[in-house]
Amino acid sequence: MRTETKKAISPLVIAFIGAVLTLVSLFAFQGWIAHGADIFLSLAQAGLSWCF
Repeated sequence: MRTETKKAISPLVIAFIGAVLTLVSLFAFQGWIAHGADIFLSLAQAGLSWCF
């Protein structure tokens, strides 16, 4: 009788994915801090800044 078992994702893979997501989030936040005013002004000029 064959029983199929699901392989669990390795904790190392989960840690790697978490680290990558953290780095992407940090770079996005750093970019927003560095260029936030320019982004807001360009959105204001285009009439899209109503959501801020």
